[in-house]
Amino acid sequence: MKKLLNVLVFLFITVSSFSQTGKVLESLKFESKLVGYPVKYSVYLPADYETSQRSYPVLYLLHGYSDDETGWIQFGEANTIADKGIAKGDFTSCIIVMPDGKVSWYVNSFDGKDPWEDMFVKEFIPFIEKEYRTRPQKEFRAIAGLSMGGNGALLLAMRNTDLFSSCVAMSAGTFTDEEILADDTYDKYFGNIYGPKTKDEVSEHWKANSPLYLLDSVDKEKLKSIRYYIDCGDDDFLYKGNSALHVKMRDLGIPHEYRVRQGGHEWSYWRTGLFDGLMFISESFHR
Repeated sequence: MKKLLNVLVFLFITVSSFSQTGKVLESLKFESKLVGYPVKYSVYLPADYETSQRSYPVLYLLHGYSDDETGWIQFGEANTIADKGIAKGDFTSCIIVMPDGKVSWYVNSFDGKDPWEDMFVKEFIPFIEKEYRTRPQKEFRAIAGLSMGGNGALLLAMRNTDLFSSCVAMSAGTFTDEEILADDTYDKYFGNIYGPKTKDEVSEHWKANSPLYLLDSVDKEKLKSIRYYIDCGDDDFLYKGNSALHVKMRDLGIPHEYRVRQGGHEWSYWRTGLFDGLMFISESFHR
């Protein structure tokens, strides 16, 4: 009888832990003074946020090209992944913030009309840290993303090495110069943001924001202060840029984790990638 009672208690505790779900608030608005539009964002608050007084680490999770602040919840199931992983103890309880990056590539546009990076660094992060109970130190702040957002996570971390302790880039939209100059990709997707290129060379604004160039222009010791996790599927069309990034980081002696798994440029790949990424990020959040 006592053994049966212990089993029932264990089952009750297990079921209760898995029934706890975090709270998702979608498409909230932040009024920026730097950009000429309200910045939408969604936020995941862990299950115990409203019943505790503690402060939490925060992950800024960036969406891909043509998506918005709802993508990681609607298709990526980020809240469900976070709930399960936190309940099982696979990763640290944290706040996840998902801003709308439109198709900005998360940079300041070359003409100054859309200073998205400045807004994010100078206004949005301070706003989040005032609005929610976050731990405002570098060691408790991380950034991640997929595709355009994976590239955005890399460039924002590399250009702001004092802000983030870890960076997870999934299927990062990072391109080599050869890829960009070979066809109309640059003009179609980047010209209005990075400025015009010549036939044989990308623009200076591109160089100032490309992770491959930032590896040369940013102080190496500052780059090493961030933990990097790069993950790209073996069938992903972005394999060249991700491979080049890995090779260059190896050659420069910048520590990072590099994963090539079976899969392509798709949500089924990124959902599993987010789980692994959250485990990696939690290593920085843990004492």
